[in-house]
Amino acid sequence: MSSNGKPTAQPPAAGGNGAGGPPKMYQRPIYRPQQGAAKRRRGGRSCPFSCCCCFFWTVLVILLLAFIAAVVGGAFYLLYRPHRPAFTLSVARVTKLSLSPSAAAPALTDAIDVTLTARNPNKKLVYLYDDFTVTAATSTNAVPLGDGSVPGFVHEAGNITVIKATVSASALAIDPTASGDIKKSGEFPITLDLETKAGVKVGGLKTKKIGIQVHCEGIKVAAPAPAPAPAKKKKLAKAAAEAPAPVAVDDAPAPPAPATTVARVCEVRIRVKIWKWTF
Repeated sequence: MSSNGKPTAQPPAAGGNGAGGPPKMYQRPIYRPQQGAAKRRRGGRSCPFSCCCCFFWTVLVILLLAFIAAVVGGAFYLLYRPHRPAFTLSVARVTKLSLSPSAAAPALTDAIDVTLTARNPNKKLVYLYDDFTVTAATSTNAVPLGDGSVPGFVHEAGNITVIKATVSASALAIDPTASGDIKKSGEFPITLDLETKAGVKVGGLKTKKIGIQVHCEGIKVAAPAPAPAPAKKKKLAKAAAEAPAPVAVDDAPAPPAPATTVARVCEVRIRVKIWKWTF
């Protein structure tokens, strides 16, 4: 207060609001993240979750398809009871066999007649065969003996079809180290293979054709007997003089080898080709 009795104005207190009120407290500003950054963080968290969902649904669809295929396959089996066709090799005969004496590069000329029976044991399934490729080889070292073919056919349900083929080779070069497999006298074992594509027909439905192989082994064949040597002229003249009728003797062809009745049940294999490999 001044000397004249009037109150004296007081200076504002330090830190006041300039009006004599209480001092203001410091307030920390509230952090408000930007919307773009929040969206980026939310997107980063959802990416692994989306991958997991996609993987889960993919596995679920695969399992569902596998289950449906198993149910359909089981129903098809119970309804039709499918069986593979049966092939039996009944006859094998060597009608020609010639092996050049060259030790460095022997060449083979031969002909083998074979007879097989194909049986369809199914009651409702029909097999559709493309043309067959027939090959033969020795059992020991798999020396090729030639090839042949058989026209394709429709194998009706419960039907038995006889298949005849000739496997032949003309001047076929073979490995000289394995030429001993082919015997000009006596028996030697061979294998026979038939390859084709086959499909199945059920009513009006046809399946896609797949490769099959009919493998026959344990077959023993014999070379044909050599032709008899021609008689000498003196013996022919003497025989002609003594015989009441004229006798004409020519060079007789080699008699065919006796047919080998093997009755071998062949194995039917399914050939599946994946890219460059065949299983």
